[in-house]
Amino acid sequence: MPFYYFDSYYLLLVLPAIIFAFAAQQMVQSRFRKYSDIRTYRRMTGAKAAEEILRAHGVYDVKIEGVAGNLTDHYDPRTNVIRLSQNVHDSTSVAAVGIAAHEAGHAVQHAQGYGPIKVRQAIIPVTKIGSSLSMPLILIGMFFASELGQMLFLIGIILFGLAAVFQLITLPVEFNASARALETLGTTRILDEDELAKTKKVLSAAALTYVAALAVSLMQLFRLLIIYSGRRGRR
Repeated sequence: MPFYYFDSYYLLLVLPAIIFAFAAQQMVQSRFRKYSDIRTYRRMTGAKAAEEILRAHGVYDVKIEGVAGNLTDHYDPRTNVIRLSQNVHDSTSVAAVGIAAHEAGHAVQHAQGYGPIKVRQAIIPVTKIGSSLSMPLILIGMFFASELGQMLFLIGIILFGLAAVFQLITLPVEFNASARALETLGTTRILDEDELAKTKKVLSAAALTYVAALAVSLMQLFRLLIIYSGRRGRR
């Protein structure tokens, strides 16, 4: 019966969120492919666009490098490096410029001391510990009906909840980076109005993946809390 209870709530709560996350990821891939075929009027590469955005905000100490993979673009605050996948770094498409500009937005956040990104960086070590320990503690707690088992289960849920907190803090960081990117792409005239609208579609799809990740974490957390409450009720 406990496993039936466990699976039922997974199907009702977590699975729909996972499907949503999968759909969001497919939308990103689809829009990136679509707008990767549209070259910008100025023929500026993603790497050059990122550099221009950094300069527009008075940021000159960030390196821009190429990295292997597809949509593996990211900003590393530890080394102060923007890493762009080859289909972004060297491409002149509106999709590539948008993705590169988004990562430059993160670098600008870091340079200007944007609050949420500082909080996110500060809690990363804690969330890593929580992610590695949460599920083992939950699984151990599920197999013991004692008070110790309940306590381990609860500690595991609390640690898992840190992942949801991280995802929650990530949302404003990602939305703000995209907003900075789009605004600067427009004010510097790297993109014209029509190109900007296309780039916004790519970044909006990317933002949806972070919403979906939060939804998965919250539904999983809600499911675990229901299971924990049900176990306590049977004591």
